[in-house]
Amino acid sequence: MHDVILTPTRSDRLLVAVSLALFGVAGALSASVDELGPTLGATTLAIAGVYLLAKYANSVSRRTLAALALVLWIGFLAVATLHVIGLQTIGAAVPGPSAVFVIAATAATWALLLTACSTTAFLGFREYGTTVSTETLDEQSIESEPSDYSTR
Repeated sequence: MHDVILTPTRSDRLLVAVSLALFGVAGALSASVDELGPTLGATTLAIAGVYLLAKYANSVSRRTLAALALVLWIGFLAVATLHVIGLQTIGAAVPGPSAVFVIAATAATWALLLTACSTTAFLGFREYGTTVSTETLDEQSIESEPSDYSTR
């Protein structure tokens, strides 16, 4: 008989999608202008994205979170190769205004980078939490030597 009650893990991919969108908008805002207002707005959006990813990370298994982190890192590396070639160069070759392509590619890069970093961090927190000692504070204080102070 098991001592642990198994609960099914659920997935809410909408949280990841909204988080990606928030990170993308934050990346586009911070890359296009150097003013305080858009930067504060981008920071607020990024904080909201991290919050949504934290909720998602709490609702899925470690295996799912690890798979998501791996997929996001691979996606980021794929998009980052566009930066090696040059966004302006690719934007000139793609039909339409090159500025739109540059902003879209920058937003995708930031979205994938921030989501991959956040997912990896939450995976690390979860892995660290599984290796921490399960001994409670009360058990530690019982096993320690008694103090010389009075307990009145």
